[in-house]
Amino acid sequence: MGMAHGLARRTKEIGVRIALGATRGNISWLILREVTQMAAAGLVIGLTLSFFGGRLVKSLLFGVSASSPLVLALTAGILVAVALLAGSLPACKAASVDPMVALRYE
Repeated sequence: MGMAHGLARRTKEIGVRIALGATRGNISWLILREVTQMAAAGLVIGLTLSFFGGRLVKSLLFGVSASSPLVLALTAGILVAVALLAGSLPACKAASVDPMVALRYE
């Protein structure tokens, strides 16, 4: 399930949270926290697989070790930046939900 689809299913919940006093920052953080958790899970799985996969393709690598900390750190940083950038639009959209419209949704 994609992030936008998941947020569409949670429109009523987000409306209730806003109606009960949640701020735009609270709602944005709620969404970005989920994005961060998904990115962290992807990092753990990806770094583990790259460590073992790097050993398999070690002979094909030229000028870079199989577990180069610089390459792994740059890759992890790019993944986190892209994940936060991709999650920022749904977070802004969710934070701007009108509670009355959300409560009447579906």
